[in-house]
Amino acid sequence: MKIFAHTRWDAAPVLAAVAHLVFDVYLIVGFQSRPLWASLILGCLYAVSISWNINSISHNFIHTPYFKPHWMNYAFSLLESVAIGFSQTYYHWVHMRHHSGNSDRPDEKGETIDLLSIYRHGRNGEPENVWSYSLKSFFRDSLDDIHQAIAKRRPFDAAWGRFELLAFLGLAVIALIYDWKAVLFFVPFYYAGNCLSSLNGYYEHLHGDPDEPIAWGVSSHKPFYNWLWFGNGYHAEHHYRPRTHWTKLSALHAQIKDEQERAGTHVISTCHAFGFMAPENREAELRHEV
Repeated sequence: MKIFAHTRWDAAPVLAAVAHLVFDVYLIVGFQSRPLWASLILGCLYAVSISWNINSISHNFIHTPYFKPHWMNYAFSLLESVAIGFSQTYYHWVHMRHHSGNSDRPDEKGETIDLLSIYRHGRNGEPENVWSYSLKSFFRDSLDDIHQAIAKRRPFDAAWGRFELLAFLGLAVIALIYDWKAVLFFVPFYYAGNCLSSLNGYYEHLHGDPDEPIAWGVSSHKPFYNWLWFGNGYHAEHHYRPRTHWTKLSALHAQIKDEQERAGTHVISTCHAFGFMAPENREAELRHEV
């Protein structure tokens, strides 16, 4: 029986997801045996791991589900939900809205198709401030609205999404019973991880062109970044052809590179999370000011 739907290379993100879950468990069960400074370091790593998983393993799974059998995809969705701390099924719906709007600007009613658009809460057609976007995005999703939207067309998926959420909350309660001090210690790092994910998303679209499909996203072609984040740096390529498997994004870039340059696709020389340090972003801001 064929297990992987696309390529056996998908074993890499699958194993990485399992390792992430094991790491989460270790944070709690090993808390009492570690010095505080070690837990602080691991907490920072935990925050980064959440953003890493959301923007690489979880993200690629949405567009190109890893497994051929449907039940295995549902099982992996549950595993991811527990590892990252929210429903993968709910995230799937929000992310598909993201691709429907591609960080669009508000319409005449002030609404955007993309609920994650950097322009949604901005002013005068400008992107929202990066600090505001990164710190507030975690609180803006309405789980009930997401559930109802999924239930209209896919009632089983809506129920599964709720089960994923309850599974995470149930395990969180078990963790609290096991060591409530450890759980409370890592809660701020959980929030920080989601903020880092929003920061990552912000620079994936800052100075992108919402009106030009090939320039919807912002790319970073750094080899190590794309190796570690399973191709996430090829974000303009991904938005242009979202069904392209993560192992083929580099080849897609080579095919459309000239077309991207003619369209003015924005490319930065840092990973997205360090977009505030990218000289290309500063240059674009100076041009905009002029």
